[in-house]
Amino acid sequence: MHRTDIGTHTLRKTFGYHYYQQTHDIGTLMMIFNHSSEAITKRYIGLNQDVILKQMAGFSLGIDMLPGIKISDKR
Repeated sequence: MHRTDIGTHTLRKTFGYHYYQQTHDIGTLMMIFNHSSEAITKRYIGLNQDVILKQMAGFSLGIDMLPGIKISDKR
């Protein structure tokens, strides 16, 4: 099977993401990738987006806990 949608760059980013998930060692990963900052490495492996999505999934304004207020999903 010959796939054209997966290249070396995809594999590199995937390695970085999983390496970080297992070790949480962003400094070493930064050196492996030869990046100039941890922020660049986090953005490169999609860590910032991953964190944002996880935090937003559990986010609530707490309005639904106020008496007499009901929030509907209808738009």
